[in-house]
Amino acid sequence: MTRHLTARAASAVITILAVITLVFFLIRLSGDPAVLLLPPSATQQDIQQLRTELGLTRPLWVQYGTFIWGVVTRGDFGQSFRLGESALRVVVGRIVPTAELTFAAVVIAVGAGVPAGVVSGLRPGGWADASVQGFVLLGQSVPTFWLGILFLLLFAVKLGWFPVMGIGGFSHLLLPAITLGAPTAALISRMLRSSILEIVHEDYVRTARAKGFSERAVISKHILRNAIIPTVTVLGLNAGFLMGGAVVTETVFSYPGMGLLTIQAIYGRDYPIVQAFVVVAAVAITLFNLLADVVYAVVDPRIRYQ
Repeated sequence: MTRHLTARAASAVITILAVITLVFFLIRLSGDPAVLLLPPSATQQDIQQLRTELGLTRPLWVQYGTFIWGVVTRGDFGQSFRLGESALRVVVGRIVPTAELTFAAVVIAVGAGVPAGVVSGLRPGGWADASVQGFVLLGQSVPTFWLGILFLLLFAVKLGWFPVMGIGGFSHLLLPAITLGAPTAALISRMLRSSILEIVHEDYVRTARAKGFSERAVISKHILRNAIIPTVTVLGLNAGFLMGGAVVTETVFSYPGMGLLTIQAIYGRDYPIVQAFVVVAAVAITLFNLLADVVYAVVDPRIRYQ
């Protein structure tokens, strides 16, 4: 297990460096940040002077070399063009609200998706199964931004049950968390249903019933324990993507996390902020994938990493 996780970690470092390189060059295709940082009355000389101060007049390969050396040796992603602070410090300062939102979304996804998948898989063809399939269809087809806007209009504006925007207590967190977690809940439900429908016809399930085990024991020890493995895969992959993909949800709800910060940085062409966010998101996805590998071995003792 240790050797496997070490190899995965080394592979992840190479992947993150490749992501950093790709983002470095792609973000510079968005345009000149000096034009947005200065007022419309600024002269061409003012723009050129600011570009020089920001280090944007140097050859691109020199900029990249300086940037990558700072990242590798000091963890330095540069100074935010707009805020004048360390880009990594600014992004990490917003990580707590995004982590809270991601955790709440995962809890909602598991809390809704697992029971729905179990009911649908154990009782296929009934009204409960049809209801779950309708939920899955809606959850995977409705765009996140549209669902968030619908929740805002209905529960915040019309009914007044929740605040419209911002951060605070549970009431500020619930609607964004449901919006972010709904697609993952639908995916978990569909995967778990498919796994259960496959496993209920396996020989070891029939053998367990023939030995006189109670139906609860058969379901919990033989069906769910094996059916949950693909769900762990889905959850491990999606948990990291939820954290990195909270951009849309945070923008809709004006939730002050990393996603909203990054959208503002993209609009303002604040290269260092965008680069720092991408790396933080890539690290989060990598850590969740490594955690999923550990959970595999716990859930299924037959799995051994060589």
